[in-house]
Amino acid sequence: MSYKYFHESEFRCRETGENRMKPEFITMLDELRERCGFSFTVTSGFRSVEHTAERSKTKGGTHTQGIAADIAVANGEQRMKIVREALDMGFGGIGVARTFVHVDMRTTTPVMWTYG
Repeated sequence: MSYKYFHESEFRCRETGENRMKPEFITMLDELRERCGFSFTVTSGFRSVEHTAERSKTKGGTHTQGIAADIAVANGEQRMKIVREALDMGFGGIGVARTFVHVDMRTTTPVMWTYG
């Protein structure tokens, strides 16, 4: 599948190389990138259940489902723009950190959190 701003290889698990991203998620991320008007660096896309960040979980998170990505941010303006647009587009999960913003397409109760 072809996307305007992303290549599927950007979403590979950093530890196993697996890639089971849902095309509809990458399409939605493409639209988010368009709305934001600046380039995105995906720091984490798909994660295998064997990934260090997932191994201790009883059930794999949204990264293991191929419906999540962490996007690097350089400043508060980028962070705010991503969060505003993601909320407007209906992303179900948004996590805010100093260096990245997590977005996902969960279908459960929408949630936003911060990283410590």
